[in-house]
Amino acid sequence: MNRPEPENRDLFAIADLAREFGISTRAIRFYESKGLLNPDRVGGTRVFRRRDRARLILILRGKRLGFSLRDISDYLSLYDAHSHTAQVTLLIDMVDQRMGLLERQMTDLQTTVSELREIRKLAAERIAREG
Repeated sequence: MNRPEPENRDLFAIADLAREFGISTRAIRFYESKGLLNPDRVGGTRVFRRRDRARLILILRGKRLGFSLRDISDYLSLYDAHSHTAQVTLLIDMVDQRMGLLERQMTDLQTTVSELREIRKLAAERIAREG
């Protein structure tokens, strides 16, 4: 079957997007219910355009990077306003906050791993002494 590449198509069914991005149609409807996507309707059928596909890419990337739906919504609303300076400024702020949180978590994880290694070492030494 010769289907055009997604980037060259103008219209997408919900099942097409779900299959392309490996998510459920329910997830796409959820993003729609939160106002993150706004497909057209032909009768009772959702019709997604390239713009919706691009927004879905941004939503999924934002989720993968750990941003909240509120953060993603704020970013997308600036995307709609075509305010590139405001959009990029918000993006920088969001990225800085996320990196700060991840760096703190990484420090906490490194501390926890060190403590666990020390506990394991002490336990192994005890077994060796008693064995």
